[in-house]
Amino acid sequence: LKQIERLKSILGSEALVRSIVKDELIEVREAYSDDRRTKIVKEEAEITLEDMIANEEVVVTISHAGYIKRNPVTLYRAQRRGGKGKIGMGVKEEDFVVTLFTASTHESLLFFTDAGKVYWLKVHEIPDAGRAAKGKALVNLLALSGDEKVTATVPVKEFREDRFVVMATAQGIIKKTELSAYGNPRQGGIIALSLDKGDRLISVHVTDGQREILLGTKKGITIRFKEDDVRSMGRTAHGVRGITLEEGNEVIGMETITPDSTTQILTVTEGGYGKRTPVNEYRVQGRGGKGIISVKTNERNGLAVGFLQVRDGDEIMLMAAQGKVLRCKVDGFREIGRNTQGVRILDLEGAGDRVVAVARLAETVEALPEEGGG
Repeated sequence: LKQIERLKSILGSEALVRSIVKDELIEVREAYSDDRRTKIVKEEAEITLEDMIANEEVVVTISHAGYIKRNPVTLYRAQRRGGKGKIGMGVKEEDFVVTLFTASTHESLLFFTDAGKVYWLKVHEIPDAGRAAKGKALVNLLALSGDEKVTATVPVKEFREDRFVVMATAQGIIKKTELSAYGNPRQGGIIALSLDKGDRLISVHVTDGQREILLGTKKGITIRFKEDDVRSMGRTAHGVRGITLEEGNEVIGMETITPDSTTQILTVTEGGYGKRTPVNEYRVQGRGGKGIISVKTNERNGLAVGFLQVRDGDEIMLMAAQGKVLRCKVDGFREIGRNTQGVRILDLEGAGDRVVAVARLAETVEALPEEGGG
Protein backbone atom coordinates (compact mmCIF):
# COMPACT_ATOMS: atom_id res chain seq x y z
CA LEU A 1 0.00 0.00 0.00
CA LYS A 2 2.86 2.33 0.77
CA GLN A 3 4.28 1.73 -2.76
CA ILE A 4 0.90 2.53 -4.30
CA GLU A 5 0.63 5.73 -2.31
CA ARG A 6 4.18 6.75 -3.36
CA LEU A 7 3.49 6.17 -7.03
CA LYS A 8 0.22 8.12 -6.82
CA SER A 9 2.01 11.03 -5.20
CA ILE A 10 4.60 11.02 -8.02
CA LEU A 11 1.92 11.03 -10.69
CA GLY A 12 0.16 13.88 -8.94
CA SER A 13 3.21 16.14 -8.75
CA GLU A 14 4.95 17.47 -11.86
CA ALA A 15 7.83 18.79 -9.73
CA LEU A 16 8.39 15.33 -8.23
CA VAL A 17 8.36 13.72 -11.71
CA ARG A 18 10.99 16.18 -12.94
CA SER A 19 13.15 15.57 -9.88
CA ILE A 20 13.09 11.78 -10.35
CA VAL A 21 13.88 12.08 -14.09
CA LYS A 22 16.79 14.40 -13.27
CA ASP A 23 18.22 11.99 -10.69
CA GLU A 24 17.95 9.02 -13.10
CA LEU A 25 19.68 10.95 -15.90
CA ILE A 26 22.53 11.86 -13.57
CA GLU A 27 22.91 8.18 -12.70
CA VAL A 28 23.07 7.28 -16.42
CA ARG A 29 25.68 9.97 -17.05
CA GLU A 30 27.86 8.74 -14.22
CA ALA A 31 27.54 5.13 -15.34
CA TYR A 32 28.32 5.81 -19.02
CA SER A 33 30.57 8.85 -18.91
CA ASP A 34 33.23 7.68 -21.47
CA ASP A 35 33.76 9.62 -24.73
CA ARG A 36 31.34 9.18 -27.64
CA ARG A 37 32.48 6.36 -29.91
CA THR A 38 30.34 7.21 -32.94
CA LYS A 39 30.99 10.25 -35.11
CA ILE A 40 28.38 12.43 -36.79
CA VAL A 41 29.72 13.83 -40.06
CA LYS A 42 28.17 15.92 -42.80
CA GLU A 43 27.26 13.98 -45.95
CA GLU A 44 30.22 14.27 -48.34
CA ALA A 45 28.30 14.49 -51.63
CA GLU A 46 24.79 15.16 -52.72
CA ILE A 47 23.00 12.71 -54.98
CA THR A 48 22.66 14.09 -58.51
CA LEU A 49 20.28 13.12 -61.30
CA GLU A 50 23.19 11.44 -63.09
CA ASP A 51 23.78 9.15 -60.09
CA MET A 52 20.36 7.65 -60.74
CA ILE A 53 20.97 7.07 -64.47
CA ALA A 54 22.51 3.76 -65.52
CA ASN A 55 25.96 4.14 -67.08
CA GLU A 56 25.49 2.18 -70.31
CA GLU A 57 26.92 2.19 -73.82
CA VAL A 58 24.72 3.70 -76.52
CA VAL A 59 24.95 4.46 -80.23
CA VAL A 60 24.51 8.16 -81.08
CA THR A 61 23.58 9.22 -84.62
CA ILE A 62 23.36 12.71 -86.13
CA SER A 63 21.92 13.41 -89.57
CA HIS A 64 22.95 15.97 -92.19
CA ALA A 65 19.79 17.95 -91.41
CA GLY A 66 20.67 18.13 -87.71
CA TYR A 67 18.58 15.38 -86.10
CA ILE A 68 20.09 13.45 -83.19
CA LYS A 69 19.10 10.30 -81.30
CA ARG A 70 20.54 7.50 -79.22
CA ASN A 71 19.86 3.77 -78.97
CA PRO A 72 21.27 1.08 -76.67
CA VAL A 73 24.33 -0.50 -78.24
CA THR A 74 22.69 -3.87 -77.60
CA LEU A 75 20.38 -3.17 -80.58
CA TYR A 76 23.36 -3.47 -82.90
CA ARG A 77 26.11 -5.91 -83.69
CA ALA A 78 29.57 -5.26 -85.00
CA GLN A 79 29.98 -5.14 -88.76
CA ARG A 80 33.05 -5.20 -90.95
CA ARG A 81 33.71 -2.30 -93.29
CA GLY A 82 31.91 -2.80 -96.57
CA GLY A 83 28.99 -4.79 -95.18
CA LYS A 84 25.44 -3.80 -95.98
CA GLY A 85 24.06 -3.12 -92.52
CA LYS A 86 21.67 -0.48 -91.26
CA ILE A 87 22.41 2.83 -89.62
CA GLY A 88 19.16 2.74 -87.71
CA MET A 89 17.78 6.20 -88.35
CA GLY A 90 14.60 7.10 -90.15
CA VAL A 91 15.35 10.21 -92.20
CA LYS A 92 13.88 11.99 -95.17
CA GLU A 93 15.13 10.87 -98.56
CA GLU A 94 17.35 13.94 -98.89
CA ASP A 95 18.78 13.49 -95.36
CA PHE A 96 21.43 11.00 -94.24
CA VAL A 97 23.53 10.08 -91.22
CA VAL A 98 26.90 11.87 -91.12
CA THR A 99 27.97 11.19 -87.53
CA LEU A 100 27.78 7.90 -85.67
CA PHE A 101 29.69 6.93 -82.53
CA THR A 102 29.33 4.95 -79.32
CA ALA A 103 29.49 6.62 -75.93
CA SER A 104 28.37 6.03 -72.37
CA THR A 105 25.29 7.80 -71.05
CA HIS A 106 27.49 9.68 -68.55
CA GLU A 107 29.80 11.15 -71.21
CA SER A 108 29.57 14.70 -72.53
CA LEU A 109 29.03 15.97 -76.07
CA LEU A 110 30.47 19.29 -77.23
CA PHE A 111 28.60 21.03 -80.03
CA PHE A 112 30.61 23.72 -81.86
CA THR A 113 28.74 26.26 -83.98
CA ASP A 114 29.66 28.44 -86.94
CA ALA A 115 29.42 31.46 -84.61
CA GLY A 116 32.42 30.21 -82.63
CA LYS A 117 30.49 29.01 -79.58
CA VAL A 118 30.35 25.62 -77.88
CA TYR A 119 27.38 23.99 -76.14
CA TRP A 120 27.10 20.89 -73.96
CA LEU A 121 24.78 17.93 -73.63
CA LYS A 122 25.14 14.82 -71.58
CA VAL A 123 24.59 11.71 -73.67
CA HIS A 124 21.68 10.70 -71.41
CA GLU A 125 19.95 14.00 -72.35
CA ILE A 126 19.70 12.89 -75.98
CA PRO A 127 16.30 11.32 -76.76
CA ASP A 128 16.28 7.53 -76.70
CA ALA A 129 14.21 7.10 -79.86
CA GLY A 130 13.16 3.98 -81.71
CA ARG A 131 15.52 2.46 -84.23
CA ALA A 132 13.53 3.76 -87.18
CA ALA A 133 12.82 7.19 -85.67
CA LYS A 134 14.63 10.25 -87.02
CA GLY A 135 15.35 11.66 -83.56
CA LYS A 136 15.06 15.24 -82.36
CA ALA A 137 16.32 18.43 -83.99
CA LEU A 138 19.44 19.80 -82.31
CA VAL A 139 17.93 23.29 -82.38
CA ASN A 140 15.33 22.02 -79.90
CA LEU A 141 17.98 20.68 -77.50
CA LEU A 142 20.54 23.49 -77.52
CA ALA A 143 20.04 27.16 -76.65
CA LEU A 144 21.28 28.34 -80.05
CA SER A 145 20.95 32.01 -80.90
CA GLY A 146 19.67 33.41 -84.19
CA ASP A 147 20.70 31.38 -87.23
CA GLU A 148 23.58 29.63 -85.44
CA LYS A 149 24.38 26.21 -86.94
CA VAL A 150 26.25 23.27 -85.42
CA THR A 151 29.37 22.53 -87.47
CA ALA A 152 31.03 19.84 -85.33
CA THR A 153 30.12 17.39 -82.56
CA VAL A 154 32.82 16.04 -80.23
CA PRO A 155 32.17 13.20 -77.72
CA VAL A 156 34.27 13.58 -74.55
CA LYS A 157 34.86 10.92 -71.92
CA GLU A 158 37.38 12.97 -69.93
CA PHE A 159 38.48 16.58 -70.27
CA ARG A 160 42.17 15.63 -70.38
CA GLU A 161 44.92 18.25 -70.37
CA ASP A 162 46.96 16.24 -72.91
CA ARG A 163 44.21 16.50 -75.54
CA PHE A 164 43.58 19.55 -77.70
CA VAL A 165 40.71 21.09 -79.64
CA VAL A 166 41.89 22.31 -83.07
CA MET A 167 39.55 24.71 -84.90
CA ALA A 168 39.62 26.20 -88.39
CA THR A 169 37.68 29.15 -89.79
CA ALA A 170 36.61 30.10 -93.31
CA GLN A 171 39.09 33.00 -93.35
CA GLY A 172 42.04 30.67 -92.72
CA ILE A 173 42.47 31.12 -88.97
CA ILE A 174 43.59 28.09 -86.95
CA LYS A 175 43.39 27.76 -83.18
CA LYS A 176 44.43 25.11 -80.64
CA THR A 177 43.16 25.01 -77.05
CA GLU A 178 43.45 22.39 -74.32
CA LEU A 179 40.33 20.22 -74.19
CA SER A 180 40.14 20.83 -70.43
CA ALA A 181 39.28 24.49 -71.11
CA TYR A 182 35.81 23.33 -72.22
CA GLY A 183 35.04 21.27 -69.12
CA ASN A 184 32.72 23.75 -67.36
CA PRO A 185 29.34 23.72 -69.11
CA ARG A 186 26.98 26.69 -69.16
CA GLN A 187 23.36 26.69 -70.22
CA GLY A 188 23.80 29.33 -72.92
CA GLY A 189 27.11 28.01 -74.25
CA ILE A 190 30.50 29.74 -74.13
CA ILE A 191 32.92 31.27 -76.62
CA ALA A 192 35.15 28.67 -78.28
CA LEU A 193 37.14 31.26 -80.21
CA SER A 194 36.82 34.92 -81.11
CA LEU A 195 35.90 35.45 -84.76
CA ASP A 196 36.57 38.40 -87.04
CA LYS A 197 33.55 40.06 -88.60
CA GLY A 198 32.24 37.92 -91.45
CA ASP A 199 34.26 34.86 -90.42
CA ARG A 200 32.78 31.54 -89.28
CA LEU A 201 33.97 28.32 -87.67
CA ILE A 202 33.94 25.49 -90.23
CA SER A 203 35.69 22.50 -88.65
CA VAL A 204 36.80 21.10 -85.26
CA HIS A 205 39.03 18.13 -84.39
CA VAL A 206 40.34 16.70 -81.10
CA THR A 207 44.03 15.76 -81.27
CA ASP A 208 46.91 14.49 -79.15
CA GLY A 209 49.04 17.49 -80.11
CA GLN A 210 51.21 15.49 -82.52
CA ARG A 211 49.12 15.54 -85.70
CA GLU A 212 49.53 17.29 -89.02
CA ILE A 213 46.84 19.64 -90.31
CA LEU A 214 45.49 20.03 -93.84
CA LEU A 215 43.33 22.98 -94.88
CA GLY A 216 41.49 22.95 -98.21
CA THR A 217 39.99 25.99 -99.95
CA LYS A 218 37.21 26.54 -102.47
CA LYS A 219 39.74 27.59 -105.13
CA GLY A 220 41.45 24.21 -104.87
CA ILE A 221 44.43 25.18 -102.72
CA THR A 222 45.66 22.97 -99.85
CA ILE A 223 48.25 23.53 -97.16
CA ARG A 224 49.74 20.89 -94.86
CA PHE A 225 51.64 21.87 -91.71
CA LYS A 226 52.59 20.41 -88.35
CA GLU A 227 50.30 20.87 -85.38
CA ASP A 228 53.40 21.89 -83.40
CA ASP A 229 53.38 25.11 -85.46
CA VAL A 230 50.20 26.13 -83.63
CA ARG A 231 50.76 26.98 -79.97
CA SER A 232 48.04 26.24 -77.45
CA MET A 233 46.13 29.34 -76.39
CA GLY A 234 43.24 30.41 -74.15
CA ARG A 235 39.61 29.66 -74.84
CA THR A 236 38.59 33.14 -75.99
CA ALA A 237 41.73 33.81 -78.06
CA HIS A 238 41.45 34.63 -81.75
CA GLY A 239 43.88 32.09 -83.19
CA VAL A 240 46.69 32.41 -85.75
CA ARG A 241 46.97 32.40 -89.52
CA GLY A 242 46.74 28.85 -90.90
CA ILE A 243 46.80 29.71 -94.60
CA THR A 244 47.24 32.95 -96.52
CA LEU A 245 44.24 33.36 -98.82
CA GLU A 246 43.96 35.39 -101.98
CA GLU A 247 40.95 37.65 -102.33
CA GLY A 248 37.71 35.73 -102.81
CA ASN A 249 39.09 32.44 -101.50
CA GLU A 250 38.03 30.70 -98.28
CA VAL A 251 38.68 27.48 -96.37
CA ILE A 252 36.03 24.78 -96.87
CA GLY A 253 37.52 21.93 -94.83
CA MET A 254 40.14 20.79 -92.34
CA GLU A 255 41.53 17.31 -91.74
CA THR A 256 44.11 16.09 -89.21
CA ILE A 257 46.39 13.14 -89.94
CA THR A 258 49.32 11.27 -88.43
CA PRO A 259 52.68 12.05 -90.07
CA ASP A 260 52.81 8.55 -91.61
CA SER A 261 49.19 8.52 -92.80
CA THR A 262 48.35 6.60 -96.00
CA THR A 263 44.84 8.01 -96.42
CA GLN A 264 43.62 10.14 -99.32
CA ILE A 265 42.08 13.56 -99.71
CA LEU A 266 38.82 13.60 -101.67
CA THR A 267 38.06 16.92 -103.35
CA VAL A 268 34.64 17.53 -104.93
CA THR A 269 33.71 20.57 -107.02
CA GLU A 270 30.34 22.26 -107.52
CA GLY A 271 30.33 21.14 -111.16
CA GLY A 272 30.07 17.49 -110.06
CA TYR A 273 33.74 16.55 -110.42
CA GLY A 274 35.78 14.66 -107.85
CA LYS A 275 39.22 13.17 -107.28
CA ARG A 276 41.22 11.24 -104.70
CA THR A 277 44.81 12.23 -104.00
CA PRO A 278 47.16 10.42 -101.54
CA VAL A 279 48.06 12.66 -98.61
CA ASN A 280 51.76 12.05 -99.23
CA GLU A 281 51.47 14.22 -102.34
CA TYR A 282 50.93 17.21 -100.06
CA ARG A 283 54.33 18.23 -98.72
CA VAL A 284 54.63 19.71 -95.24
CA GLN A 285 54.94 23.51 -95.31
CA GLY A 286 55.16 26.21 -92.69
CA ARG A 287 51.93 27.40 -91.12
CA GLY A 288 50.52 30.52 -92.75
CA GLY A 289 51.84 29.82 -96.25
CA LYS A 290 49.89 30.06 -99.50
CA GLY A 291 49.61 26.29 -100.01
CA ILE A 292 49.73 24.27 -103.23
CA ILE A 293 47.20 23.28 -105.89
CA SER A 294 45.00 20.38 -104.83
CA VAL A 295 42.52 20.50 -107.70
CA LYS A 296 42.28 22.69 -110.77
CA THR A 297 39.16 24.82 -110.57
CA ASN A 298 37.82 26.42 -113.74
CA GLU A 299 34.57 27.31 -115.46
CA ARG A 300 33.99 23.68 -116.40
CA ASN A 301 34.23 21.99 -112.99
CA GLY A 302 33.59 24.99 -110.70
CA LEU A 303 34.84 25.81 -107.22
CA ALA A 304 35.58 23.12 -104.63
CA VAL A 305 32.75 22.40 -102.19
CA GLY A 306 34.07 19.26 -100.47
CA PHE A 307 37.44 18.49 -98.83
CA LEU A 308 37.45 15.16 -96.98
CA GLN A 309 39.95 12.61 -95.69
CA VAL A 310 38.87 9.18 -96.94
CA ARG A 311 39.95 5.54 -96.92
CA ASP A 312 39.13 2.63 -99.18
CA GLY A 313 35.60 1.46 -98.47
CA ASP A 314 34.30 4.85 -97.34
CA GLU A 315 31.03 6.13 -98.77
CA ILE A 316 30.08 9.73 -99.50
CA MET A 317 26.84 11.54 -100.22
CA LEU A 318 26.51 14.42 -102.68
CA MET A 319 23.54 16.79 -102.83
CA ALA A 320 22.77 19.11 -105.75
CA ALA A 321 20.87 22.40 -105.66
CA GLN A 322 17.95 21.00 -107.68
CA GLY A 323 17.48 18.01 -105.40
CA LYS A 324 19.55 15.20 -106.93
CA VAL A 325 21.29 13.01 -104.33
CA LEU A 326 24.11 10.56 -105.02
CA ARG A 327 25.52 7.96 -102.64
CA CYS A 328 28.70 6.24 -103.77
CA LYS A 329 31.87 4.51 -102.60
CA VAL A 330 35.11 6.46 -102.92
CA ASP A 331 36.74 3.33 -104.37
CA GLY A 332 35.05 4.30 -107.63
CA PHE A 333 37.27 7.38 -107.95
CA ARG A 334 40.75 6.54 -109.15
CA GLU A 335 43.67 8.14 -107.38
CA ILE A 336 45.13 10.95 -109.48
CA GLY A 337 47.67 13.67 -108.91
CA ARG A 338 47.07 17.05 -107.32
CA ASN A 339 47.27 19.32 -110.35
CA THR A 340 44.23 17.89 -112.18
CA GLN A 341 40.52 18.73 -112.29
CA GLY A 342 39.16 15.29 -111.44
CA VAL A 343 36.50 13.19 -113.15
CA ARG A 344 32.74 13.65 -113.35
CA ILE A 345 30.91 11.86 -110.55
CA LEU A 346 27.47 13.51 -110.70
CA ASP A 347 25.43 14.58 -113.72
CA LEU A 348 23.70 17.86 -112.93
CA GLU A 349 20.27 19.05 -114.06
CA GLY A 350 21.03 21.94 -116.41
CA ALA A 351 23.30 24.97 -116.35
CA GLY A 352 21.94 26.39 -113.08
CA ASP A 353 22.43 23.22 -111.04
CA ARG A 354 25.48 22.62 -108.84
CA VAL A 355 26.72 20.43 -105.98
CA VAL A 356 25.92 22.18 -102.70
CA ALA A 357 26.89 19.61 -100.05
CA VAL A 358 29.32 16.72 -99.69
CA ALA A 359 29.62 14.50 -96.63
CA ARG A 360 31.37 11.31 -95.67
CA LEU A 361 28.82 8.82 -94.42
CA ALA A 362 29.26 7.38 -90.96
CA GLU A 363 30.34 3.74 -90.92
CA THR A 364 27.24 1.64 -90.65
CA VAL A 365 26.36 -0.71 -87.84
CA GLU A 366 24.07 -3.63 -88.36
CA ALA A 367 20.82 -3.54 -86.43
CA LEU A 368 19.68 -6.68 -84.67
CA PRO A 369 16.27 -7.93 -85.85
CA GLU A 370 13.33 -6.46 -83.97
CA GLU A 371 11.29 -8.87 -81.89
CA GLY A 372 9.35 -11.06 -84.27
CA GLY A 373 11.38 -9.82 -87.22
CA GLY A 374 13.59 -11.78 -89.58
